[in-house]
Amino acid sequence: MLNIGAHLSASKGFLHMGKEAVSINANTFQFFTRNPRGFKAKDIDMKDIERFLEYIQDKGFAPIVAHAPYTLNPCSADKHIRELAQMIMEDDLKRMELIPHSYYNLHPGSHVKQGVDIGTNYIVDLLNKILYPQQTTTILLETMAGKGSEIGRSFEEIKAILSRVELSDKVGVCLDTCHVNDGGYDIVKDLDGVLTDFDRVIGLDNLKAIHLNDSKNPLESHKDRHETIGNGYIGLTAITNIINHPQLRHLPFLLETPNDIQGYAKEIELLKGLYKE
Repeated sequence: MLNIGAHLSASKGFLHMGKEAVSINANTFQFFTRNPRGFKAKDIDMKDIERFLEYIQDKGFAPIVAHAPYTLNPCSADKHIRELAQMIMEDDLKRMELIPHSYYNLHPGSHVKQGVDIGTNYIVDLLNKILYPQQTTTILLETMAGKGSEIGRSFEEIKAILSRVELSDKVGVCLDTCHVNDGGYDIVKDLDGVLTDFDRVIGLDNLKAIHLNDSKNPLESHKDRHETIGNGYIGLTAITNIINHPQLRHLPFLLETPNDIQGYAKEIELLKGLYKE
């Protein structure tokens, strides 16, 4: 079974997102934990969460993915911004425990001229402060396209973080197909080679989810502009190979393509038709 979903609006709550996912033939979804361009979060509605968990109980849902806000920068040169990132992530992880065994996706951040090593140190320090043994939520570091001073533009940069996290079983990786294409990994012509490289550097057992996006820009452009499935430089053939690859086909795939809900429904229908059961 293809585990696939899309990025949905959390404005109407979890039960609404669960029903919306099922309406587009999805069995997972992604959502922002709070305002993606800010930090404000909705109050927790326990009745909504309880109804959601009951609703999906017999729906065969894969883990859902929460996405941290874009404004979060755990490796900022500004101490106050780093402290804000810690506070928000601690609150988000507390909230995520209400939906056990989910994923929390995080952009590693931008070092802003401090250098990768210093930025990496800040990220590692934050993760080691907020992770705790009892949590069921797994934090996923997202592979990045390499814009500006982004950390996570290479598998080696992701590994440099993961290898120093003390509670290593609480962290993993989300691979974004647009990002790795734009970052210089040729998943179109050499998917096997890219996965071999990933396994050598990070380990495929650490790959927990995939953001399935086409790209508006060619290989190694470092642009990060998502395109609808089959209409970009990655293309439908390569995306078909990705969802059917024996080392990837079991993972949850999350669409972040520029779409409305009807567009997501059409892409899910297309991808399910291309998935080899």
